[in-house]
Amino acid sequence: MSNPAKTDVILELHVPDFEKVKDFYGQLGFKVVWERKPEGFKGYLVMKMNDSILCFWAGNENVYYHPYFKRFSKDTKKGYGVEIVVFVNDIEKFYEKTKGFANVVEELVKQPWGDKDFRIEDPFGYYIRISEPYNTLQAEKAIK
Repeated sequence: MSNPAKTDVILELHVPDFEKVKDFYGQLGFKVVWERKPEGFKGYLVMKMNDSILCFWAGNENVYYHPYFKRFSKDTKKGYGVEIVVFVNDIEKFYEKTKGFANVVEELVKQPWGDKDFRIEDPFGYYIRISEPYNTLQAEKAIK
Protein backbone atom coordinates (compact mmCIF):
# COMPACT_ATOMS: atom_id res chain seq x y z
CA MET A 1 0.00 0.00 0.00
CA SER A 2 1.36 3.41 -0.96
CA ASN A 3 1.57 5.94 1.85
CA PRO A 4 1.50 9.52 0.57
CA ALA A 5 2.23 10.90 4.08
CA LYS A 6 5.68 9.23 3.91
CA THR A 7 5.21 7.72 7.35
CA ASP A 8 3.20 4.94 8.92
CA VAL A 9 2.71 6.84 12.18
CA ILE A 10 1.19 10.28 12.55
CA LEU A 11 1.57 12.17 15.80
CA GLU A 12 -1.57 14.21 16.49
CA LEU A 13 -1.55 16.59 19.44
CA HIS A 14 -4.85 17.82 20.84
CA VAL A 15 -4.63 21.54 21.62
CA PRO A 16 -7.03 24.39 22.40
CA ASP A 17 -5.27 27.15 20.39
CA PHE A 18 -3.73 26.89 16.91
CA GLU A 19 -2.28 30.41 17.11
CA LYS A 20 -0.06 29.40 20.06
CA VAL A 21 0.92 26.27 18.11
CA LYS A 22 1.89 28.23 15.00
CA ASP A 23 3.87 30.72 17.08
CA PHE A 24 5.76 28.18 19.21
CA TYR A 25 6.41 25.50 16.60
CA GLY A 26 7.06 28.18 13.97
CA GLN A 27 9.90 29.46 16.16
CA LEU A 28 11.27 25.90 16.21
CA GLY A 29 11.27 25.94 12.40
CA PHE A 30 8.02 24.14 11.59
CA LYS A 31 5.95 25.56 8.71
CA VAL A 32 2.20 25.27 8.21
CA VAL A 33 1.42 22.77 5.44
CA TRP A 34 -2.34 23.25 5.67
CA GLU A 35 -4.97 24.26 8.19
CA ARG A 36 -8.69 23.91 8.64
CA LYS A 37 -9.73 26.76 10.89
CA PRO A 38 -11.34 25.60 14.15
CA GLU A 39 -15.10 25.20 13.89
CA GLY A 40 -16.62 22.85 16.43
CA PHE A 41 -14.75 19.55 16.22
CA LYS A 42 -13.43 20.24 12.70
CA GLY A 43 -10.22 22.19 13.30
CA TYR A 44 -6.99 20.64 12.02
CA LEU A 45 -3.45 21.89 11.47
CA VAL A 46 -0.49 20.14 9.84
CA MET A 47 3.05 21.48 10.28
CA LYS A 48 6.34 20.19 8.90
CA MET A 49 10.06 20.74 9.46
CA ASN A 50 12.39 18.73 7.23
CA ASP A 51 11.02 15.16 7.53
CA SER A 52 9.19 15.80 10.82
CA ILE A 53 5.41 16.16 10.60
CA LEU A 54 3.17 17.21 13.49
CA CYS A 55 -0.63 17.32 13.35
CA PHE A 56 -2.87 19.27 15.72
CA TRP A 57 -6.58 18.78 16.30
CA ALA A 58 -9.43 21.03 17.34
CA GLY A 59 -7.64 24.33 17.99
CA ASN A 60 -10.47 25.51 20.22
CA GLU A 61 -12.34 24.66 23.44
CA ASN A 62 -13.88 21.58 21.79
CA VAL A 63 -10.61 19.78 22.44
CA TYR A 64 -11.80 19.39 26.06
CA TYR A 65 -15.03 17.66 24.98
CA HIS A 66 -13.49 14.84 22.96
CA PRO A 67 -15.24 11.56 23.98
CA TYR A 68 -12.06 10.14 25.54
CA PHE A 69 -10.13 13.21 26.69
CA LYS A 70 -13.09 14.86 28.39
CA ARG A 71 -12.51 12.38 31.24
CA PHE A 72 -9.46 14.39 32.29
CA SER A 73 -9.14 17.80 33.90
CA LYS A 74 -8.34 20.68 31.54
CA ASP A 75 -5.14 21.36 33.47
CA THR A 76 -3.80 17.80 33.12
CA LYS A 77 -0.16 17.96 31.99
CA LYS A 78 -0.37 16.95 28.33
CA GLY A 79 3.15 15.56 27.92
CA TYR A 80 3.21 13.32 30.97
CA GLY A 81 4.67 9.94 30.00
CA VAL A 82 5.24 10.92 26.35
CA GLU A 83 8.38 12.27 24.72
CA ILE A 84 8.21 13.83 21.27
CA VAL A 85 11.60 13.70 19.55
CA VAL A 86 12.60 16.21 16.88
CA PHE A 87 15.94 15.80 15.10
CA VAL A 88 17.86 18.94 14.10
CA ASN A 89 21.22 19.73 12.56
CA ASP A 90 23.60 22.19 14.26
CA ILE A 91 22.09 21.52 17.67
CA GLU A 92 24.22 24.10 19.52
CA LYS A 93 22.88 26.93 17.34
CA PHE A 94 19.34 25.53 17.59
CA TYR A 95 19.64 25.33 21.38
CA GLU A 96 20.79 28.96 21.67
CA LYS A 97 17.82 30.10 19.56
CA THR A 98 15.30 27.91 21.37
CA LYS A 99 16.24 28.80 24.93
CA GLY A 100 15.28 32.40 24.11
CA PHE A 101 11.58 31.54 23.85
CA ALA A 102 10.96 28.01 25.15
CA ASN A 103 10.81 26.52 28.63
CA VAL A 104 14.02 24.45 28.67
CA VAL A 105 13.50 21.62 31.14
CA GLU A 106 16.82 19.83 30.49
CA GLU A 107 19.93 21.64 29.24
CA LEU A 108 21.94 20.62 26.17
CA VAL A 109 24.21 17.69 27.06
CA LYS A 110 26.02 14.81 25.37
CA GLN A 111 24.08 11.66 26.28
CA PRO A 112 25.56 8.22 27.15
CA TRP A 113 24.65 6.93 23.66
CA GLY A 114 26.95 9.60 22.16
CA ASP A 115 24.58 12.24 20.80
CA LYS A 116 23.64 15.66 22.15
CA ASP A 117 20.11 16.66 23.06
CA PHE A 118 18.00 18.95 25.23
CA ARG A 119 14.37 18.93 26.36
CA ILE A 120 11.71 21.64 26.29
CA GLU A 121 8.04 21.99 27.16
CA ASP A 122 5.58 23.47 24.69
CA PRO A 123 2.80 25.92 25.73
CA PHE A 124 0.38 23.03 26.36
CA GLY A 125 2.70 20.86 28.45
CA TYR A 126 3.98 18.49 25.76
CA TYR A 127 7.51 17.24 26.50
CA ILE A 128 9.87 17.57 23.53
CA ARG A 129 13.40 16.24 23.10
CA ILE A 130 15.48 18.09 20.53
CA SER A 131 18.27 15.78 19.37
CA GLU A 132 21.11 15.49 16.91
CA PRO A 133 20.09 13.17 14.06
CA TYR A 134 20.82 9.49 14.55
CA ASN A 135 19.34 6.18 13.51
CA THR A 136 17.07 4.94 16.29
CA LEU A 137 17.06 1.47 14.69
CA GLN A 138 20.72 0.98 15.64
CA ALA A 139 20.88 -1.01 18.89
CA GLU A 140 24.18 0.64 19.86
CA LYS A 141 22.13 3.79 20.58
CA ALA A 142 20.70 2.07 23.67
CA ILE A 143 22.04 3.28 26.99
CA LYS A 144 24.68 0.85 28.13
